Amino acid sequence: MKTITSSVPAPDILRCAYMEIQVTDLQAAREFYVDILGLTVTEEDERSIYLRTLEEFIHHNLVLRKGPIAAVAAFSYRVRSPEDVDKAEAYFKALGCRTERRATGFTKGIGDSVRVEDPLGFPYEFFYDVQHVDRLAWRYDLYTPGALVRLDHFNQITPDVPLAVEYIQGLGFRVTEDIRDANGVVYAAWVRRKQTVHDTAMTGGAGPRMHHIAFSTHEKHNILSICDKLGALRKSDLIERGPGRHGVSNAFYLYLRDPDGHRVEIYTQDYYTGDPDNPVVSWDVHDNQRRDWWGTPVVASWYTDGSYVLDLDGNPQPVIERHAPSEMAVTIGADGFSYTRKEDTTEGFKLGNTL
Repeated sequence: MKTITSSVPAPDILRCAYMEIQVTDLQAAREFYVDILGLTVTEEDERSIYLRTLEEFIHHNLVLRKGPIAAVAAFSYRVRSPEDVDKAEAYFKALGCRTERRATGFTKGIGDSVRVEDPLGFPYEFFYDVQHVDRLAWRYDLYTPGALVRLDHFNQITPDVPLAVEYIQGLGFRVTEDIRDANGVVYAAWVRRKQTVHDTAMTGGAGPRMHHIAFSTHEKHNILSICDKLGALRKSDLIERGPGRHGVSNAFYLYLRDPDGHRVEIYTQDYYTGDPDNPVVSWDVHDNQRRDWWGTPVVASWYTDGSYVLDLDGNPQPVIERHAPSEMAVTIGADGFSYTRKEDTTEGFKLGNTL
């Protein structure tokens, strides 16, 4: 069995901090993220836009960069100290990964950073030094009904979830929830550094690809306001799935697709996980309520679609198929041959997209 272990100490990672995504139409992306979702512009030029949420004090949570294809250039994490950037570089070099270090950073507002092509093929970045900007938490005059207040998490698609979990645990992440079956197949796992359900998740599928980036609102009514706004703008077709409530994470959610197809989740009301003995929640893959607490079908695109990720030269990483069973296949559209009440023999079963 393949394993991923480093011979040197891992960096102390604080939280997911920002994502850099490549978009093909910068103006269309600006309309989506700024005019519709209300993210704050920190800086922009003819090729890049730096955006942040209302409660953020570092320079940005999202970078939109114009490029030839839609893809993700960096999943970026803040570490506890400048020395942890050194540790991150040494950690991935010990794993035999390609690394690149820039004392002045890869983006505006971020100082000394190291980017790596990690063992799963994802472009990870680690940094400490940042430019502080105004935290707008008290600027209620700037709040919209659907105000996005924090970056919450990433979600990654990878063929081998147990291998991905072993690797990410080596970096100090802790598993909070997972989905598995009676045969021991693991379909997805949620892992965290900050004291929430996750900073990233490992979802089984063809990868490496990005499944989504998620921003938090304060309340679920903020998410409903976003839906109303999209309807009023005649842009409701940007909604891929939801609104609804997850079983996994217990969060209220909405999934959108930006003009390039990048998936964005709007997310609220998960729970605290910071105690050292916080119990891991395992969900049966055949439980209808794992993905949606109300037991409604999950659309097929949510399982099949994802964004390419780039290597350090800016080229898309090749996508490797998953050989273990897929969650969509074993549940027939995520809700067939499954149960709402496990003791039922016929009631509670659905056929989803096989109808």
